[in-house]
Amino acid sequence: MSDNPHVILDPRFHRLAFPHTKLEKLWTGARWAEGPAYFPAGRYLIFSDIPNDRLLRFDECNNTVSVFRTPCFNENGHTLDREGRLISCEHRGRVVSRTEHDGSRKVLASHYKGKRLNSPNDAVVKSDGSIWFTDPSYGIDSEYEGDLAPHELDGCYVYRIDPHSGDLTAVITDMRMPNGIAFSPDESLLYVADTGTTHDPSYAAHIRIFKMQADGKSVAEGRLFANSDSGLFDGFRIDIHGNLWSSAGDGVHCFHPDGTLIGKIPVPEICGNVTFGGIKRNRLFICGQTSLYSIYLNTQGPKYC
Repeated sequence: MSDNPHVILDPRFHRLAFPHTKLEKLWTGARWAEGPAYFPAGRYLIFSDIPNDRLLRFDECNNTVSVFRTPCFNENGHTLDREGRLISCEHRGRVVSRTEHDGSRKVLASHYKGKRLNSPNDAVVKSDGSIWFTDPSYGIDSEYEGDLAPHELDGCYVYRIDPHSGDLTAVITDMRMPNGIAFSPDESLLYVADTGTTHDPSYAAHIRIFKMQADGKSVAEGRLFANSDSGLFDGFRIDIHGNLWSSAGDGVHCFHPDGTLIGKIPVPEICGNVTFGGIKRNRLFICGQTSLYSIYLNTQGPKYC
């Protein structure tokens, strides 16, 4: 690995990245690592190995990795709700599910207007308890990360699950392959990555930004936030200062809230997703294609991510 763990593109990145910290390779052995979520009470991280249909667990106390559960419906993205329960996006199950405190599985969303979802990909929980998730078709496009199946819906949407009624609403319907998703710290903005270039090479890999409406349940028309200069933006997280940390083809890209690419953390593999963790939420965990990495930063992630 490089002696310099960062690429400084803007002086503002100096405040976020320590010059002496190094990228740590914690584990390797996945086919496609994704969907990290950190459990502070247990000081462990769970992450997906989608093609191998298993959910893995990294123990921060002894630096070991074990199988959390398998089979797991080719789970992809994960997050925690406000009660510390695991929210999972299942490719093969084609649902969003929740792992209850007793370990049982509850399906939260499976159909929209009577038709099966494509393959839920990534999710975020708003402070009101609503769950927002993306639903591209990767899990039904082949047998590799799910089950090959026909599309029942006309498109790939971003949805909201109401925390009280459980009703499912399509909140964004004009994206090609909505993927990573996160709110700004004050929840006034919603960011969504679009990886539609995997199905249409003329489609630019980008992240869009949407302003929340006054009802807190819908968004205004989106605008471009950033284009990728290396591969795809997949999963990402936003720190407490509003900086966006996204996976990309050459590592992790950091964007200032104004949309400026201010720095990069090179990683020797394609990155699929990231999350903040550690006892101070200042450790960025990175899912490379086959491996799990981490690096300490001079910022923190939100309490729930």
